Amino acid sequence: MLVLTDPALETAEEGPVTIEDWVDETYGSGRAVLGDRLRPAGEAKTVRRRKGEVIVSDGPFAEAHELIGGFDVLECDSLDEAVEVASRHPMAAAGIIQLHPAWPLDL
Repeated sequence: MLVLTDPALETAEEGPVTIEDWVDETYGSGRAVLGDRLRPAGEAKTVRRRKGEVIVSDGPFAEAHELIGGFDVLECDSLDEAVEVASRHPMAAAGIIQLHPAWPLDL
């Protein structure tokens, strides 16, 4: 689950619960296992390798209008359950939440 800012949003709604309550209910139930806020975009680096050369630039890639502010790793039984969990996050009302199902690495 990616937590993003929404530059098009003029007035943020209040979420159904506070971030503290969301963390307590989501991490407390075991449906979230890892997460944190990210440092500001100005402290980020973008790394590419092209034709054997490593190219490093400041900040997120230029096309990004929304900035990733944080993430949470959810463990839900279904995508519908993940949507329900994400919909209660305060940033679903004040920003954008993206859900990206993951493929486990078979190591």
